[in-house]
Amino acid sequence: MRSLLLLALLPALAPAAEPLGVVQAVIAQMEGGEALPADFQHVPGETLFFSCRIAGFTKSAKEQIHLKYSVQAFDPKGVALSEIYQNEMEEEVGPQDKEWLPKIETQVDLPPILRGGAYKVLVKVEDVLAKASAELAVPFQVHAKDVPASAVVTVRNFQWYHTDEEERPMARPVYHPGDNMWMKFDMVGYKYGEENKVDVSYVASLVLASGKAIWTQPEPAVEQSESFYPKPYVTGEFGISLQKNFAPGTYTMSVEVKDAVGKQTYEGKFNFTVQ
Repeated sequence: MRSLLLLALLPALAPAAEPLGVVQAVIAQMEGGEALPADFQHVPGETLFFSCRIAGFTKSAKEQIHLKYSVQAFDPKGVALSEIYQNEMEEEVGPQDKEWLPKIETQVDLPPILRGGAYKVLVKVEDVLAKASAELAVPFQVHAKDVPASAVVTVRNFQWYHTDEEERPMARPVYHPGDNMWMKFDMVGYKYGEENKVDVSYVASLVLASGKAIWTQPEPAVEQSESFYPKPYVTGEFGISLQKNFAPGTYTMSVEVKDAVGKQTYEGKFNFTVQ
């Protein structure tokens, strides 16, 4: 008798016509914008405007709903890009709202440095009244330069330019006396500290064939930062000007990298020609 009485005191629930689910997911370039195609190429640093609706939710006898939900984006390896967005809604839904579906809206900020690949926005929903849950993974693509990972600290993509404003690197590193030189490269394989701390520095030197350095950066260039998402690589750059009487020949640009967190060092040597 007591169990029957307890059941009688429980609030009556209006069963949903369909299972709880996340539907009508949209990734757009602006708030309220049109859904982008699944193969659209997003870029690092972009803001995604995400929305979706919840179907199959349950109402109480008093026409109330109670839903909890979260939204979070992940990289191809399942690493979260930013902190999770969580919220809930408790609303009254009358008979006149029978076609209405609760809507989730939020922004997803992509970190400024990412590798390209297949990413996803993961939405999780909990129907508190029905004690049911559902989730949906919404894929999206990120286009970014290719910087292969490394188990140890090293330099990738060492490229030659005349100025820091040039977008395309030189096909062959051939310079002339009096030219300006500008070099760009990426560093990978460093270790992370707490809060994904990165502490990487580098010193560049111009070296003769004999091994003698005729120019060295006065001070190391340092990258010290913390971030929610672990930076997959760090970019370095520097420049020098060749004297007008600089002797033709083959030279080496040396880059010494130090990873303070991982206690690693690396020296990269890159040849160029002066004609």
